[in-house]
Amino acid sequence: MEKVRRLRIGLCQIEVKLGDRRENQARVECWMERYYRPSDIPTALVLPELWDVGYALDAAESLADPEGREAATFLGGLAERYGAWFVGGSVMVRGKRGLHNRSQVISPSGELVAFYDKVHLVPFITPEEGVFLRGDRACLFDLEGIPAGSIICYDARFPEWPRVYALRGCKLLFVTSQWVRSRIGMIHSMVRSRATENAMYVVLVNNCGLSGGIDFGGRSLVCGPDGEILAEASGEADGLFVEIDMEKVDEARDFLRIFEKRLPGLYGDLCRG
Repeated sequence: MEKVRRLRIGLCQIEVKLGDRRENQARVECWMERYYRPSDIPTALVLPELWDVGYALDAAESLADPEGREAATFLGGLAERYGAWFVGGSVMVRGKRGLHNRSQVISPSGELVAFYDKVHLVPFITPEEGVFLRGDRACLFDLEGIPAGSIICYDARFPEWPRVYALRGCKLLFVTSQWVRSRIGMIHSMVRSRATENAMYVVLVNNCGLSGGIDFGGRSLVCGPDGEILAEASGEADGLFVEIDMEKVDEARDFLRIFEKRLPGLYGDLCRG
């Protein structure tokens, strides 16, 4: 695939209704009708974590989507209709071994081209341990010739994980989340740090509003490879588009030489349990 230099990112910040898949699908469709405009630049649209049913953990067994097929079919139809990518926006999935918090990547042809099962499971506020099985692999994929990757929410707390992505060539990292309003500054700091330390673009899309008695903060954003915030949504349901220039990643990495100057022999403690 021929590499593109510019990409348009769409922040699909919907308010996820707890446990209501049909309503959340309708909200995605309404978002597309309200915000989407055609562009000559390839477009990647990003949804929040668990956009299909939210953190309805008490009903996970009945709500989980077998292998994520319903979500992939729904997003695939929209991707084909609008000629855009859908990246992230995890869903509650029943896999062969159990339940997962799974991010999906859908191409403009409507095909599911990659998926990611959340690796670091949240132990507090919305405790996932005992409900979801953790994933065991990274998710790297080709997006219009751009080496891209996907992680989910709590994963961003572990800088080693995005660094693994960067070492494998990732230049654009998508983070979908359900982050509470009272701690929104924390996720912003982490996302900006992950962008800066790896000299790559990082896209965060967060849930917003009350869900299961928890107030999620929105304020989705796009960070450049220098950590600069290029676009930031409000704290309510919102939609923004921003164009990014992938040459900025190469320029930053060539100047900073952050991978060339690493000293892995000194970092052994990072690999200890």
